Amino acid sequence: MQQVKIISVNISTEKGTIKKPAEQIELSHLGVNCDAHSGNWNRQISLLGTESTGKFEAEANRKVMPGEFAENITTSGMNLWTAHPLDRFTSGEIELEVTQIGKECHGNSCAIFKEVGNCVMPKEGIFCRVLSPGILKAGMELEFHPKMYRILVITLSDRASAGEYEDRSGARIQELLSDFFVSQHINYFIHYSLIPDDQYKLEELLIKAKEELVDLIITTGGTGIGPRDFTPDVVIPMLDKEIPGIMESIRMKYGAEKPAALLSRSVAGVMGKSLIFTLPGSVRAVNEYMAEIIKSLMHMIFMLHGLDSH
Repeated sequence: MQQVKIISVNISTEKGTIKKPAEQIELSHLGVNCDAHSGNWNRQISLLGTESTGKFEAEANRKVMPGEFAENITTSGMNLWTAHPLDRFTSGEIELEVTQIGKECHGNSCAIFKEVGNCVMPKEGIFCRVLSPGILKAGMELEFHPKMYRILVITLSDRASAGEYEDRSGARIQELLSDFFVSQHINYFIHYSLIPDDQYKLEELLIKAKEELVDLIITTGGTGIGPRDFTPDVVIPMLDKEIPGIMESIRMKYGAEKPAALLSRSVAGVMGKSLIFTLPGSVRAVNEYMAEIIKSLMHMIFMLHGLDSH
């Protein structure tokens, strides 16, 4: 587990000003007590590493003191900007969740920008919200825990489950998801289930996935109008919220050239803390649907966790 050392803890009573080192900071569910940036929002606590300020010192030709970039916690031992939203830092009972990497620069309203004409915080500072409060001091260490995205891919096919042919659509979904998460440098684990067209087995898998807080569920097969096509009929009653726009857009995009695509009853939605998408059972359809879903996948995940990634 990667360790991050706390070099300094810093507080300011007004926004847009540098923060001053303190003996300790007390964290509540609103952020740092007595700090100007505490509140019921996602940027409760800011962190900046000496790995970033060191580069800035060379450019500014002077020493940068902890808190000058208005960071609450000055750290050493990790390039903080390589973290992702929903990663976590812990120290004992304290738990912080990353909510944002960088921010919009305040320009001339920022003290450090006025002096040097540049600022490292907008690109390399990170922001967190407090999940579990406590007290932090210089010299303490934070453990970095990258989020592991849990994914369930379910193929529904009587013939494939009976071994009559290979399940290519489920395999293709796994391949596309792997390519995506690797390209984003995000940790993931995919569990794969091949089941017959059995609505009770599907429902059982979905209930278990919801209980286990699986992040993403993608099914393939059973979205048409045949007598054994029931996947949307099982999924829809289990949804807390439906996301109709993405599937409607996909049907219209590909249905313009292939009218049969309009017969798909694929649905997308939210089930507890899980995103779920039901795809048709062909490799071609999987390629088409996944190409559109992946475009906004992380934004949907962040929204589900209360983060605004705009």
